[in-house]
Amino acid sequence: MDFEIAWTIARKDLGTIRKKKTVLYSTVILPLILSIALPALIWYIEHRKAVPDTYLVNLLNSFSFFFVILATFIPTGISSYSIVGEKVEKSLEPLLASPATDGEILLGKSLASFIPAILTTYVALGIFMVMMDLVTSGQLGYLYYPNATIALILVVVVPLAILLSVEYNVLISSRVNDVRTATQLGALGIVPLAVIYLASEIQLISLDTTALFYIAIALMVADIILFFLSRATFRREEILTKWR
Repeated sequence: MDFEIAWTIARKDLGTIRKKKTVLYSTVILPLILSIALPALIWYIEHRKAVPDTYLVNLLNSFSFFFVILATFIPTGISSYSIVGEKVEKSLEPLLASPATDGEILLGKSLASFIPAILTTYVALGIFMVMMDLVTSGQLGYLYYPNATIALILVVVVPLAILLSVEYNVLISSRVNDVRTATQLGALGIVPLAVIYLASEIQLISLDTTALFYIAIALMVADIILFFLSRATFRREEILTKWR
């Protein structure tokens, strides 16, 4: 596999994405809004009634995990567009007819989705941590962030979740012939993580480092499975001949 070819494909896709305002809004604006809205919600709760420290910490861990769901959602529009969008706009055929291998095409398109998603998530999380410390330090008596939980989320869980979303959405995009359908099906990838988040909100589970470690293992296994599934099901000849 030639990484330079894959990177050329990624750069071309990144240039195309910059021209898609709806994709840019979901990639940039939504994470920034949430990074401010969640601390504002905590501030409101604190000032409405007394909140026990243990409950506040559980809430902070749940909100931290919310960014894992967000990281999974961000690549949906980019990844879904990456193949079926280009097919609709008649710009995919030259790429599929080029000497680039299936692996190079898939890697290039995955990079074009992964890079904006992880950069945006990290920026949003940085803003979230700073603002949340400002809001909660008075009650807790210390700065809650950074800590081991958020470090595990940043370094391990978020990249694995983004990779899972990218692989899933590229796979979906290569099998359907409509951008809206690809986006709708791709958004289903957040459901398992959303269930975990809701379970933490109603205190069925605690999103501590142990739980996050097991979640990371599950994400890694899913990433590996989807990687081989994507390679096995990506058929450029079928895309070229049957998507008419």
